[in-house]
Amino acid sequence: MSDPLVKIDGLTRRFDVSKPWLNRVIEREDKQFLTANADVSFEIGRGETFALVGESGSGKSTIAKMVVGLLAPSAGTITFDGQRIDAGAGIPRSLRRRFQMIFQDPFASLNPRWRVGEIISEPIRTFGLMNATDARKEAGRLLEVVGLSANDVNKFPHEFSGGQRQRIAIARALSSKPEFIVCDEPTSALDVSVQAQILNLMRDLQDEFGLTYLLISHDLSVVRHMSSRIGVLYLGRLVEVAQGKKLFTEPQHPYTRMLLDAVPDLALSGRRRRPVEGEIPNPISPPSGCAFHPRCPLAFDRCKQEIPQPRQTPIGQAACHALDHAVA
Repeated sequence: MSDPLVKIDGLTRRFDVSKPWLNRVIEREDKQFLTANADVSFEIGRGETFALVGESGSGKSTIAKMVVGLLAPSAGTITFDGQRIDAGAGIPRSLRRRFQMIFQDPFASLNPRWRVGEIISEPIRTFGLMNATDARKEAGRLLEVVGLSANDVNKFPHEFSGGQRQRIAIARALSSKPEFIVCDEPTSALDVSVQAQILNLMRDLQDEFGLTYLLISHDLSVVRHMSSRIGVLYLGRLVEVAQGKKLFTEPQHPYTRMLLDAVPDLALSGRRRRPVEGEIPNPISPPSGCAFHPRCPLAFDRCKQEIPQPRQTPIGQAACHALDHAVA
């Protein structure tokens, strides 16, 4: 892997979901905590696209918000280009400019009262990169970069389609000249034909500007098209990390195999497939040991007692007792 730009070490986030104090006293209940992420560690190299995949509720978007400083981690560290990001203490302006985020819903992430030119040039004004006149010209140029017209700076977000609004969101993310962009399911609200256009645009922009991406998605076809490496999350824990292409041909963790079996077999290969079984457990009261063991076809007694630790595999890392059992 190239020189790491982003390093995540032991990232954990817990949310207090307790009832109000008086209700707990009357009902004699203790506080309740939801663990969205637990001991997540990975690195992202410069110019790389690292993807996080998993079912809804696995903690993907929570990691994205912690990485850009919108949420403070309960434990663990986030390092960007050798500097630690501390959301609680405030991130230095010089560091904040170097990373941006593309949100899942392009309409909700754009201010409906602002014209597109104001939306795109806001980061430029915030970081003092240009004066107002030059910032407006730069907004028009960025619109052309993402496949729209420079004249669109005078329009409002509601005048665009979903795919066009996502292009505007990408232009806004590029306006501060970042090095690292977190993409939180950037195509999930779009139809298939527009998804392909946005993904190709993101690939072209990555090559042109040398961008590094953290891609959050539940769509494995998107991940396969975009990613250099893939991390698989289950109930807040990273269960496997592997090279992008290898993960689809040599999955090591049973959960990864289950996700891949859910993808339609367009090649009609005749490969035996297992349907997705069960549902993701309640994160407030997760299963003991390996959280995947109630749904895992390979589970045995040790899986119910111990949380598996990551170990090296032929294609990366995986956290599964069945791998140790097979070697033994």
